[in-house]
Amino acid sequence: MNILVCVKQVPDTTEIKINPETNTLIREGVPNIVNPYDGYALETAVRIKEGSAGSKVIVLCMGPAQAQTALRECLAVGADKAYLVSDKIFGGSDTLATSYILSEAIKKVEEEEGRLDLIFCGKQAIDGDTAQVGPEMAEHLGLPQITYGIEAEVDGDMVKVKREAEVGYTIVGAKLPCLVTMTQTFYEPRYPTIKSKMAAKKAKIATLGAEDFASIDTGRCGLKGSPTKVKKTFVPVRNKDGLIIDEGSLEESTVKLVSLLSDAAII
Repeated sequence: MNILVCVKQVPDTTEIKINPETNTLIREGVPNIVNPYDGYALETAVRIKEGSAGSKVIVLCMGPAQAQTALRECLAVGADKAYLVSDKIFGGSDTLATSYILSEAIKKVEEEEGRLDLIFCGKQAIDGDTAQVGPEMAEHLGLPQITYGIEAEVDGDMVKVKREAEVGYTIVGAKLPCLVTMTQTFYEPRYPTIKSKMAAKKAKIATLGAEDFASIDTGRCGLKGSPTKVKKTFVPVRNKDGLIIDEGSLEESTVKLVSLLSDAAII
């Protein structure tokens, strides 16, 4: 079984600061990490590989050359092979353009590695939080998709995914090949060993550019291929003023709240 995991290198959002004058992100000195949800997806893929003899996990990342660092982290925790999708033409791609490029890259990977039975993605990237790329990839590839998984297992030619619902859980199944997006799981991603980190450091990472995709339409890539544009970013103004209403009971507190809102001409 061939399993592919799409990962993204993102800035550590816990370290990000905002320039108060320009309202833009200050990226200098901010460490880059593997998107956490992608880490859960990778751990799930490696667990499936360990339970299925002869299986292989391939990681795919789109980004600049420095994203090789993220791919090596993935190799150190169980991935078998890594591909970096990198080209200046791809710069500035929105979610639609990114999903198109990745879907073309996946077709190329299949030419090299054979049919991909299962594709995993994190539910979203913590720097964009759109949760769009995985589902859009499935549409480009014509694959069934299951989103927001917290567990996944393969049973014959089916993948069964446990999803958190408003009350309890649901189990959704789909025939392979299938694309699954993962959220935070019950288990934490494993840590690399010194031996695995050394092996990952020496591993060869294949780089794919636009010239490697025979059928790619470059008009659908990068800024010119992106129908969405970021017009403005800003930091929301935080108002720390607040009022706690506690009249001793829910009914009396409700009456007090309504009175205050009425006096303020809000209702």
